[in-house]
Amino acid sequence: MTTTAIADPIAAGLARGWKAVDATTLKEPLQLECDVVVIGTGAGGGVSADLLSKAGLDVILVEEGPLKSSRDFRMREADAYPALYWESAARKTSDKAINILQGRAVGGSTTVNWTSSFRTPPATLAYWRERFGLRELTPESLSPYFEQAERYLNITPWQGAPNENNSVLKRGGTVLGIDVKTIRRNVRGCWDLGYCGMGCPTNAKQSMLVTAIPAALDRGARLFSRLRAVRFEFDGNRIARLSCAALRDDGLTESGVNVQIRARHYVAAGGAINTPGLLLRSSAPDPYGLLGRHTFLHPTVISAAVFDQRVDGYAGAPQSVYSDHFLETDAIDGPLGFKLEAAPLHPVLFASTLQGFGAAHEQLMRQFAHAQVMLALLRDGFHPDSRGGRVELRRDGTPLLDYPLNEPIWEAARRALTVMAEVQFAAGAKTVNPVHELSTGYPTLAQAKQAIARLPLRPLAMRVVSAHVMGGCGMAASERAGVVDPRGRHFQIENLSIHDGSIFPTSIGANPQLSIYGIVNRMAQQLAAEVTGAPAPALD
Repeated sequence: MTTTAIADPIAAGLARGWKAVDATTLKEPLQLECDVVVIGTGAGGGVSADLLSKAGLDVILVEEGPLKSSRDFRMREADAYPALYWESAARKTSDKAINILQGRAVGGSTTVNWTSSFRTPPATLAYWRERFGLRELTPESLSPYFEQAERYLNITPWQGAPNENNSVLKRGGTVLGIDVKTIRRNVRGCWDLGYCGMGCPTNAKQSMLVTAIPAALDRGARLFSRLRAVRFEFDGNRIARLSCAALRDDGLTESGVNVQIRARHYVAAGGAINTPGLLLRSSAPDPYGLLGRHTFLHPTVISAAVFDQRVDGYAGAPQSVYSDHFLETDAIDGPLGFKLEAAPLHPVLFASTLQGFGAAHEQLMRQFAHAQVMLALLRDGFHPDSRGGRVELRRDGTPLLDYPLNEPIWEAARRALTVMAEVQFAAGAKTVNPVHELSTGYPTLAQAKQAIARLPLRPLAMRVVSAHVMGGCGMAASERAGVVDPRGRHFQIENLSIHDGSIFPTSIGANPQLSIYGIVNRMAQQLAAEVTGAPAPALD
């Protein structure tokens, strides 16, 4: 039997002499200078580094997580979660009521996401234009930037048949007359393994790890991994330097070695919890009290179903079909709409999300191979009572998201649980189990509906998760309404841009990676032209 070796672009680049430094190896303080420092290497940071280096600028990338590659991705949760996620895939809101999955490695969440790619919905852009004065952001004006990102990252509709986990959503939706569509995925030569959340072992996923960041490093950009961005230091209304701390081998504690970086311009791209956290630690100007506020998730509720046939939700493309039927039926600023998707199942993630304990939990886990999981992503930030959350600092300076769950969210959660039960039973489910501490498996739709109507919806009883964090440094036409302008430039700090999901004024109602790629593509091209005085390069 012969096997085909998987080309590893990270190993190949390091062998070619990339300027990539693991900060855990630093023994002495460093003083560095560059044209632009990019803090964070996810969707926004990767695109920014690619375009700015392509414009001929000297770029330094700062990443708190490690540099890993396909040779490290063993499709094991025990390895992946501590190595590749913030807080070992157990980052939580301040009251512990919402579990948040966010990537913490070179490539950020693009290294570990499930590849689902959607443009920013037109209704969301229309709301931003009306409420935040973002007149430049129309589907037509953004289309060229989305098209560039889609070509570059091979974002196309998934051509393979959906796995059984996704087929349940498709079958049930068809029976009920609910429109179900195919998801576009950023993959090339996908092996259809289903372990995207643990890093792609075949480099099929076109993440920043294997596309934009290698492109920037090939042009001479410098990457410092396991280096913590601690604070900006200011000289008037400009950043004078970025102070960083090297980490120890554990990747968490600081070694005592400091790195100071001076740049002409600074790009914060650490994500919608870490970027506000960095600015808060830096005592950045905040004249209107907006920093860290209006942070929005897609609060996500879960319905598990058991089928007679095996589902094997860990195998095959993790997300390949979706429905926006219940996202688009109401006015955008009315009751919260929700997007339906199917989630991949892996033992640790499944076990840690399911309700119950002891024998009851064991019984649910014994049905793992026959279980199907459906998600409802609630579109928060549009209802008059949608206040979102607020990023604050713990005593040690680390960021923490406070996200109260209020009545509009609970009302939408109850509707979503009912809809998901209807879809799962329509697809042939034997039992349906809304993921709630007081729920059990219900053998009929009538029983499930009665139970869902009675479930007390409150924090910690209702299981709520999210992988999408947005806002906290919101974009607006006026400094009274936002932290950054439509170019991503900070209103009060001359040489700071923010290029990540924290700029979104609300949640967007779709998996956000392509929205970040497209909107940051536009911003980074504008920044490159402004800094160099030359025509901006395109993303290709």
